[in-house]
Amino acid sequence: MTPGRLTFFLRLSSTIILWLLLLATILIGWEIGFFALVGFMAMRALWEYYSMLEHDGIRVFTLTGLICAAVLLCGGFLITRASGSENSRDFELLVLVLFLVTIFARQMFRGAENDPLRAMSYTVFGLFYIPWLFSFITKIIYLTPRLENGMTTGQWYVLYLVAVTKFSDMGAYVFGSLFGKHPFAPHISPKKTWEGFFGALFSSLLCSFWMYALMPEKLSAFRFDDIVFLGLLLGFAAVVGDLAESIVKRGAHTKDSSAMLPGIGGTLDLIDSILFTAPILLFYMRFVLGVG
Repeated sequence: MTPGRLTFFLRLSSTIILWLLLLATILIGWEIGFFALVGFMAMRALWEYYSMLEHDGIRVFTLTGLICAAVLLCGGFLITRASGSENSRDFELLVLVLFLVTIFARQMFRGAENDPLRAMSYTVFGLFYIPWLFSFITKIIYLTPRLENGMTTGQWYVLYLVAVTKFSDMGAYVFGSLFGKHPFAPHISPKKTWEGFFGALFSSLLCSFWMYALMPEKLSAFRFDDIVFLGLLLGFAAVVGDLAESIVKRGAHTKDSSAMLPGIGGTLDLIDSILFTAPILLFYMRFVLGVG
């Protein structure tokens, strides 16, 4: 087996196994288990981000950032679960303000051996970029009304989101590997091509149709035009999310966020696209479809 095919099969196997865990929690309707999985992935990805920076010689406030992320994720989940995503906004703002105050206070006692502004800004950026954006997945779960038996219904939209996003990722990889000749953003990622970009859009659109055909009653908030538009919009956002992490890794002078997942890299490499697609889906459902 060629190295390219081996990488593809390792990448596919890792993706399938991890997202099967997500699918299992969705089908069971186990809210705490779903949050535990999402929370673990967000915390692990944030740790990988801080580790990349530390490895590159940038001293960030890793422990402070991780503690704040845990508070943000847990508190946001409990409030959203109890009274809806709209009511978690004030709590999140409070955590972010206190986090800023804490970071400045920590820097006061660290000294000036490292660039203070750089250390503080990179720490704060990590909190916004990973746990805050990833928390939109839990918000989507509680955006739609519960059933009479108390079961949530938003998890089916999360399943749709993950499927479309990952199909975009796989489409970009497959089409880029097979047909890629024209560089898309060589200054960011030399292997990204226009063929891969259009492959990502085609794959996400195809998956969007497939998911809607598979469970139209579970995705009843959508109509045909929403399926077309979201397929393209989420596919585009997934490509941007993947390139965004490439910018971060290039800035930290590293290839993968970690070596935890064969063929993929780290948790951040796995969820980078969803960091952008999850907020877009939630805002589309709220402001365009009027859900929630």
